[in-house]
Amino acid sequence: MNEDLLDKGIELPIMEEFYTLQGEGIQTGRAAYFVRLGGCDIACEWCDTKESWNSNLFPPKNVDDLLLRIMAAKPQSVVVTGGEPLNWNLDYLCQKLKENNIRTFLETSGSQPLSGLWDWICVSPKKSSPPLDDLLDKADELKVIVHDQTDFTWAEENASKVRPDCYLLLQPEWSQRLQITPVIIDYIKKFPQWRLSLQAHKFLKIP
Repeated sequence: MNEDLLDKGIELPIMEEFYTLQGEGIQTGRAAYFVRLGGCDIACEWCDTKESWNSNLFPPKNVDDLLLRIMAAKPQSVVVTGGEPLNWNLDYLCQKLKENNIRTFLETSGSQPLSGLWDWICVSPKKSSPPLDDLLDKADELKVIVHDQTDFTWAEENASKVRPDCYLLLQPEWSQRLQITPVIIDYIKKFPQWRLSLQAHKFLKIP
C-alpha cells in the first residue's frame, strides 16, 4: 500500500462501484454512478454496509482507472459514499470529475473534515460521532435515520445548525420501518419542515 498516493487521493480504497438510480433522499430516482469507499470508524449497529468498515479489506485502486470506468458509463453525476468517505482525501477525485463536467454528490456522516468539491452534500448524522458544525453549515440535505423516538430530538439538534435552505429528511431505519414509519409520518404532519425519505432501492430491489 502506497500511503503517499492514499494521502494525495490518487488512490482510494474502493469497495464497490456501479451505475444505478439513487434510492433515497432528495435525489431519489436520479441516475448516478456510485462509488463506495471502504473504511468507517463510527460502526453504527444498524449499518446496512458493515462490510465496508474495514478499509484493509479493499486494496487502494487508482482514481484515474476509476475515472475511465465512470466515463464509459456516461453518467451525469457521481455519488461518493461509504463507509465514511471523508476518511480519505477526495480532492483529486472531484477535480477529475469536474474536469469531465460530472456533478459530484457526497453522502457523509459529517464527522470528518471536508475534502473535495461538491455540487451536493448530504449529511446523515450519527450520535456516536456527531457531525462537525462546518459540515452541517455546508449541507444541502440533512437526512436523519430514525430508529426510535429519541432520534427526533437528535434530528432537531442537527436541524438547528444547518442553513435555512437545507432540506430536512427523516428516514426510517430499515429493520424498524414497519413500526417507526407511522410515527415519522405523524411527526412530519406536526412539523412540516421535515420530509419523509424511504429506501426505495430496497423496496424495488435496485442495486
